[in-house]
Amino acid sequence: MMRKLIYIGCCVAMMGCSGPSVPEVFTDSKELPKIYPDYTDVTIPINMAPLTFELDEAADEMIARFAVGDEQIVCKDKAQPDADDWRMLAEKAKGGAIAVDVYARKDDQWTHYKPFSIFVSPDSIDSYLSYRLIFPSFVSYEALTISQRCLENYDESVIYDNILCTFEKDGQCINCHHYQQYNPRRMQFHARQNNGGTVIAYDGKIKKVDMRNDSILSAGVYPAWHPWLNLIVYSTNKTLQSFHTTDPNKIEVYDTESDIIAYDVVKGEVTNLENDPQELEVFPAWAPDGKTLYYCSAHFERQDTTVSLVSEMVARSKELKYKIYKKSFDPETMQFGPRELVFSADSTTTPHSTFNTPHSMSATLPRVSPDGRYLMFTLAESGVFHIWHHDADLWLMDLENGEVRNIEEINSPDTESYHSWSSNGRWVVFSSRRDDGTYTRPFFAHIDKDGHWAKPFELPQADPDYHRQFMKCYNIPEFMKGPVTIKPQDFADVLKGKGKPVRYVPALSK
Repeated sequence: MMRKLIYIGCCVAMMGCSGPSVPEVFTDSKELPKIYPDYTDVTIPINMAPLTFELDEAADEMIARFAVGDEQIVCKDKAQPDADDWRMLAEKAKGGAIAVDVYARKDDQWTHYKPFSIFVSPDSIDSYLSYRLIFPSFVSYEALTISQRCLENYDESVIYDNILCTFEKDGQCINCHHYQQYNPRRMQFHARQNNGGTVIAYDGKIKKVDMRNDSILSAGVYPAWHPWLNLIVYSTNKTLQSFHTTDPNKIEVYDTESDIIAYDVVKGEVTNLENDPQELEVFPAWAPDGKTLYYCSAHFERQDTTVSLVSEMVARSKELKYKIYKKSFDPETMQFGPRELVFSADSTTTPHSTFNTPHSMSATLPRVSPDGRYLMFTLAESGVFHIWHHDADLWLMDLENGEVRNIEEINSPDTESYHSWSSNGRWVVFSSRRDDGTYTRPFFAHIDKDGHWAKPFELPQADPDYHRQFMKCYNIPEFMKGPVTIKPQDFADVLKGKGKPVRYVPALSK
């Protein structure tokens, strides 16, 4: 695919102003323009940063016009609307659409492509998004950060930089950032290896927790913070990776063992919730009412004890099929109920499900919408780490009637994996490899009150070519209602200290 290297274009707002102008002589085309990112006929929130794009085919010049009524923005070469002008145009289009016309010149001939729309939803989106930035191979992980981006403009900053506590052979890895109810003042993340521990920030105070304990499998990962209680549920995992040379899924991640634990942030107490040695429990997630905990689990029994567990698991990796379960929870007594099956990719074992597939699949990463209506999850042929599976798609269960379906409106032929709901339940952000099959990028999709999805759009950047030049993956996108204001060095200072040990209890108490 050919692209012309062009300078950053200029834009002008309002008709009659000096600057780029729409060609007067042109030939109309019935085809939509090939642009990157593909923002044709997408739906965006009223407060989203300006959408920028470039022509994705060879041309000598491009003109793009954004218009609502008699107001317009005209851009040359790269469509990069001014932020103030964009906000004014988006406000005027609220509940309607911005009309976009693209013109391309090849030699002396201008072509006017089929116009498209950018629909502007009155539903706003949370102002911040956080994610981990990491190289795609997971081989060199020192150069990674947990970063945050203001979705109303292009400002990005670092929450924590892994290099602050990494010293040559004494390496470190950071992962699993999470917030209590989208609150940036109440967050946590993990560090592994050098200076390992769990960092919890709560209303300006930071502490490091050493969650290792003889009574639990390992320190906790994949956190789920209760909507209002100081209670975090984790899975504990013994993880391994295998790297493939011919399989399209280049990396496979396995849990040789995994359990579900609960941690009382105030008391410093931890307990096991699920620890069946033949079950691989992972990915806890709370319902918004705080009375139901969802998680995933796969059943695995040894068949050949003459080889190591790792060797057997690698050989039988296609047999690992995860199901979604739930446990009731009483916030008054802090007691959990027994597990109940919610979804299995075998329709004969899923209560009230209309799901149908010719063979069993693996379901992971359950997330419940803020109104409690929908359960979103990823589905792939097998395994737990679907971010590396090209067949992974997003699926939706209606918790009112049990109906399950592929969200075809937002899925692509490549990987869709990590996903999060916005606080108002009208937007979902998810990681997708649809651009090139290698790098995960954040995409956003709107869902209306009747459950209808709009075409998703990629995280906009000031320069539309940014993601094609950026050689890192966006991992675990999470919405926030504002920025984390704690400085990265403050987190590093806490990490370099000793973690506070947890105390194991048979069950949590009020």
